[in-house]
Amino acid sequence: METKQHRRRGTGATERGTAAEPGAALGTRERIVRVTARLLQRQGYEGTGIKQIAREAGATLGSVYHFFPGGKQELAAEAIRHGDEEMADLLREGLGSAEDPAEAMVAVTALLAEGLRESDWLEGCPVTATALETLGGSPEIQRACARALANWQELVGAKLLACGFDEQDARELACTVISVLEGAELTSQVTRSDAPLRIAGRHLHRLVEAYRP
Repeated sequence: METKQHRRRGTGATERGTAAEPGAALGTRERIVRVTARLLQRQGYEGTGIKQIAREAGATLGSVYHFFPGGKQELAAEAIRHGDEEMADLLREGLGSAEDPAEAMVAVTALLAEGLRESDWLEGCPVTATALETLGGSPEIQRACARALANWQELVGAKLLACGFDEQDARELACTVISVLEGAELTSQVTRSDAPLRIAGRHLHRLVEAYRP
């Protein structure tokens, strides 16, 4: 399911590189990052240890520290960047699936709901849990989380601008959309129901319609 990988954000790669294969080191690094992203989604920053990451990535502890000499914080920041791009891919798919921006918001919530169902409600937002757990403790992780949220807002804002929305309206609506999606996804995850996301989609549709130029 390579073409839909972003719907299972943070899923670990299954390939296994060897020293004899070209790019094997790069494959090992990517595998470590993807496994870390998945574990952060499922059990948070404090609940994820380097030994577990190495074990599930099929890597040695030496390999983990070779690629990430800064340890867990450096690795978590890289995993957040990976999650940032996976979420961005999902947003691009949803926003690009409909010319109408209001319909596009509904499409995004449907994709988020699909991803949660496929992960048995375990793999939600790739940054929220880690961002909250590390507040005031890791500037590197906080910067990665802030960049992710800003990137997602830019994607939504670009869609609205392309549809003729005023620049300020597009910027403020984009902030609202991402905030609503974050809250609805968390609520869906906790309640193991896609109803909060479906409701959010309907109300985002109405909100965008209200600001339509």
